[in-house]
Amino acid sequence: MAGRLGAAGGPGAGPGSKVTRMASKPKQLLTELSHQGPHEVLRGNLALVGLPGIVFTPRSGLGLPAIAFGHGWLQPTGRYRRLLHHLASWGVVAAAPATQRGPLPSHRLLAADLLTTLDVITTVRLGPDGISVDPEKLGLAGHSTGGGAAVLAAGTSAAASVAPASSGSGKAATGSDLDAEPLGRTYPRIGAVATITAAQTFPPATEAAKLITAPGLHLAAAEDLVAPPIGHAEAIANAWAGPVQLRTLGKSSHLGVTEGRHWSQLLLHGKPHRSTQQLTRALFTAFFLTHLTGTDKYLPLLESAVKRAPIDLPDEPAA
Repeated sequence: MAGRLGAAGGPGAGPGSKVTRMASKPKQLLTELSHQGPHEVLRGNLALVGLPGIVFTPRSGLGLPAIAFGHGWLQPTGRYRRLLHHLASWGVVAAAPATQRGPLPSHRLLAADLLTTLDVITTVRLGPDGISVDPEKLGLAGHSTGGGAAVLAAGTSAAASVAPASSGSGKAATGSDLDAEPLGRTYPRIGAVATITAAQTFPPATEAAKLITAPGLHLAAAEDLVAPPIGHAEAIANAWAGPVQLRTLGKSSHLGVTEGRHWSQLLLHGKPHRSTQQLTRALFTAFFLTHLTGTDKYLPLLESAVKRAPIDLPDEPAA
């Protein structure tokens, strides 16, 4: 409705009117979140605690929200450096394991590594000033098959939370290959999941999505020839059990979110795209700050269509 008011105007509409200000607010928030946040950022190496990967944190802070990010097929974590740095500048600890980077990766193991990453950053001291992460403010994100792996990881966490209702076999009664994930460990509780050009996985991310009640944000690319939305991001969003939103980024390809050059561009269609990167940073930041910290400041952006990122599936639970 706000968008229609802004377009059509109405009685009293003008440069200083309340209607104009309300209509422009999502755009203002998008502009704000497209820039670096107020925090100075530190970079660390997950290999120091036995897991290859990188982590970006604000210089200081206690009880911070955090996300683990899954890389795409063949992609080094360095191709997401600015995205992870951006999230940290807004107060979200962002880590990415650099595992399963070969041509035949295990999606299940990458999902497990994402959960392990969350375990690590919630239990290990981060930074010289003892930065801490709140275990109740955790999210998952990813690109391509890393996005699918993030969905698998969230599904594993969700399956573990209903384990007492299972048959007692020590595995969750999910009706999918996620059953093979042992439940002898405690899994982090996932509060939000965001993906960019998510790709199907084995076991299917669409099956895992049926278990996830946490909010989901899925960004598809209009020109994605590697993982066309209809069989990948859109299918995952349609299967989502909880509140979910699907947006399609115009003039964007499968590799639009990646940064810099890489030899995998000889194999995969697409290339880095600045506008896609800016939109992803802003929407991911708004999404995680909203759902992991409880702020409602950025809801107008999440609830509105923006240029080149219309809402294809609204943020409401699937039937």
